[in-house]
Amino acid sequence: MRRERTVSLIRVFDAPRSRVFEAWTRAEHLARWFCPNGFTVPACEADPRPGGVFRLCMRSPDGRDFWMRGAFSEVVVPERLVIAGAAHDDRGIERIQTVITVTFAAQGGKTRLTLRATAGGEGAEAGAMLEGMEQGWTETIGRLAAHLAN
Repeated sequence: MRRERTVSLIRVFDAPRSRVFEAWTRAEHLARWFCPNGFTVPACEADPRPGGVFRLCMRSPDGRDFWMRGAFSEVVVPERLVIAGAAHDDRGIERIQTVITVTFAAQGGKTRLTLRATAGGEGAEAGAMLEGMEQGWTETIGRLAAHLAN
């Protein structure tokens, strides 16, 4: 049976919109924050244009690799991104399909980021990935805040 989950988060960052947008679209920035706590990003590609690649590897603390492979389906600089793709388990098997929509609103020198991530898939492995989605996104956005503070 197919399961689906949506996570929505809003966060205000003490950074200009252009800087927050850049953190989402440049591989050298994504590699520093786009993963939950304890994970690292050993490989990342980002080509922020419609149809451009979005691909990264999240390595777990125990050394297992989880890939997100997809593309930017919408890019409105510096206001909105839509990324569509699939998450693969540590054996490289596609488990969930996902659409990530991020909007960036200027707010008096700060940036109000709104994230909506919807994912769905079938089977126990997909179910486990979907169950961890809210915590994973919360930690990931927390890491973005720390990255922007540096």
